Amino acid sequence: MRIRRVVTTREGGASAPPFDSFNLGDHVGDDPAAVAANRKRLASELGLRRISWMEQIHGRTATIVDGSEDRPAEATDALVTATPGVAVAALVADCVPVLLADPEAGVVAAVHAGRVGARVGVLLAALKAMAEAGAEADRVEALLGPAICGECYEVPADMAQDVEAHLPGSASRTRKGTPGLDIKAGLWRQLTEAGVGKIGVDPRCTAEEPSLFSYRRDGKTGRIAALTWVDEA
Repeated sequence: MRIRRVVTTREGGASAPPFDSFNLGDHVGDDPAAVAANRKRLASELGLRRISWMEQIHGRTATIVDGSEDRPAEATDALVTATPGVAVAALVADCVPVLLADPEAGVVAAVHAGRVGARVGVLLAALKAMAEAGAEADRVEALLGPAICGECYEVPADMAQDVEAHLPGSASRTRKGTPGLDIKAGLWRQLTEAGVGKIGVDPRCTAEEPSLFSYRRDGKTGRIAALTWVDEA
């Protein structure tokens, strides 16, 4: 089965500053009509009949969807589907979007993994839900999308230590030499320990890359989306 993966940028949409311009988040204070126009364009240009969204809360719930839902999945941070032609999407502006796929089983997942969600195991919850849908960890391919890097993500020392205790490999030092977090590095280690053998990493830092939204850099801002789906063809 052919797996598709897309990560958007902030360019080419209908939203006005500070959400300029291809904001896909409907929870950040942007004009709902602009968000709807951006989402419609996204689906049209990708040739998708359905994109499943979620009400992200920085938790560890994973929800299986089939595209028949008439609203975003409530209170969840990972979407899993085995329905061809239905894309699952995660919205981010510094958090790590993780796209997972078992091409043999035709099961995909989109995960919103910020500091809190990654700490409490949202990625492992997504892998478990994928297994319930027929996936196997040793067949899963993963993409860790753009996120704030460990050299930019400064946090208090006790926070860094706490997250490191729950997500080993995530503690870092910033360019200033202060305690930081590299959530992407911690998730990479978690994936390898879970038996996922194929892991791709998008090296872009959202705080450093102006074509991406960054909450840490800008405060009030939009969200990019990371999507994955199984082609119907």
